[in-house]
Amino acid sequence: MKPIALTRKEFIRNSALALAGATLIPGMLLAEDGGQLAHHQVLDGHQGKKSYTLKNVLLETGFEYDGNGNVIATKTGLFSIQIEAGKIKKISANSTDANAIDAKGRLMLPSFRDMHIHLDKTFYGDKWQAVRRGAGGVKGMIALEQQILPELLKNSTYKAEKLIELLQSKGTAFARSHVNIEPTSKLDSLRHLQLALENKKNSFGAELVAFPQHGVYYTDTVPYLKEAAKTNIDFIGGVDPFSIDGAIEKTMDFTVQLALDHNKGIDIHLHESGESGLKTVEYLIKKVNENPALKGKTYLSHCFVLGRLEKAKQQEMAEKLGAAQIGIVSTIPFAGLIMPIPTLMENNVTVMTGNDSIVDHWNTFGTGSVLQKASMAAQVYGQVTEYGLSRMLKLATAGPIPLDDKGKQQWPKPGDDANIVLIDASCSAEAISRISPVGSLIYQGNIVY
Repeated sequence: MKPIALTRKEFIRNSALALAGATLIPGMLLAEDGGQLAHHQVLDGHQGKKSYTLKNVLLETGFEYDGNGNVIATKTGLFSIQIEAGKIKKISANSTDANAIDAKGRLMLPSFRDMHIHLDKTFYGDKWQAVRRGAGGVKGMIALEQQILPELLKNSTYKAEKLIELLQSKGTAFARSHVNIEPTSKLDSLRHLQLALENKKNSFGAELVAFPQHGVYYTDTVPYLKEAAKTNIDFIGGVDPFSIDGAIEKTMDFTVQLALDHNKGIDIHLHESGESGLKTVEYLIKKVNENPALKGKTYLSHCFVLGRLEKAKQQEMAEKLGAAQIGIVSTIPFAGLIMPIPTLMENNVTVMTGNDSIVDHWNTFGTGSVLQKASMAAQVYGQVTEYGLSRMLKLATAGPIPLDDKGKQQWPKPGDDANIVLIDASCSAEAISRISPVGSLIYQGNIVY
C-alpha cells in the first residue's frame, strides 16, 4: 500500500481526534486568542488590528566613520512604519498622527529566531527539577529518557506553550525545534508539540526536526522516522552516529536518503569531538556534494569537533562547509570549548544559535534569550567595537540585520514580513552589549505584546 503524506494541518487534526478521549490539561485545546502573552500589556490596545501605523520608530540608517575609516557610531532616525496584511507596507517620515501607535523611540529590529531548541520536552511551566546525572554518558541519559518520557508527555503541550511564551517575552517569534521520534514516545511528542504550535500560530512560527534522540539503530527508530517523514516536518535529524549507532556511513546514508525521498532538510546533532566527529563532518560534506539538492538545507548542530581542531584544520573545514553550503547551529558558550564562529562566518558558513534545552533533564540553564547568546558571543570573540557588536546581531536574528557590512540600510524594506521587535536601545551595538530590554513583539503583523 502506498504511504499517504499528511499535511501539517491534517496531522494536527488527526492527532487531536486521537487525543479526544484523553484527560485534557490547560493549553491542550486549540486556543482562539492566538496564544497572546497575558503578562504583557498590548501596544495601546491595538492587538488584532490587520492594518496600523507605528510612529516614533527608531531605525538605523548608516554608520558614522572617523578619519581613518573606522566605524565609531551608528546613525539613526525616527520614522513611521505602516503595516498591512502581515507585511511592512510603507516606511515614511515620522508621523504626528494621533491614531498611530507610539513606539516611543524604541529601536526596531527583526524579531529574533531561536534556531536550536527542544520545545517538546521541558520541565518549564511545571515543578522545578535540577539535572540528575546517571552513569553511562549519553546512553545512560537515553535510558533515563525512556523512563521519564511517559510522564513528561502527559502535559507536554501545556509546557511547550509556556516555553514559547518565555521565548516571546525575550523577543523571539520563531524557532527551529527538534522533536523526539523514538520507540518510547513514538510520534506522540510530535503530535503534542504540533497542537501547541497550532495554539500559538498567530503569534509564533516554527520549523520542526524529526530527532532520533535514542539513535537511529541503537533503538528501533527507523519505522518511526519514516512515518514522521511523511508528515509536514521540515528536517530529518540525527545524533552522534558513531557513538550511538556505531556506524557513521550506515546511519548517515539512511538520514540523507530519507531527506531526499521526502524533500526535507537535514539537521544532525554532533557532540563527538574526536576522530569520529571529524569523520562524520567529512562524510556529510561528501554526501551533500553528491546530492546538491541538500545544499543550503543541511546543518550540523553543536559540531564541537570544530572547536578541538588546530587553526589550519579549522580553516580547511570552514572552507569545505562553506562550499557545500552546510550551516552550523552551535551553542554559545559550551563549557570551556571555544567554537571557531568567526572563521566559519568568514568562509560563508551560515552560523546560527539557540537556547537548546531550557530547564529539562539535560540542562537546567537557559533564559530563553538569543540576544543574550549573541552578547555572549561578542564577549567570547572580543567583538567590542561599534561595528563588531552590530555584526553579532546576526546570531539573534538568524538572518537580516538593519545595516550591511558597508553601512547600507538593508532592513526594513516595503514588502518585508512584519516580524518586528522593539528594543530599549539606541542601536544594534548597544542592544547586543547591554542585552537591552524588549519592549514589544510583532509577528506577521500581529501585535503579540
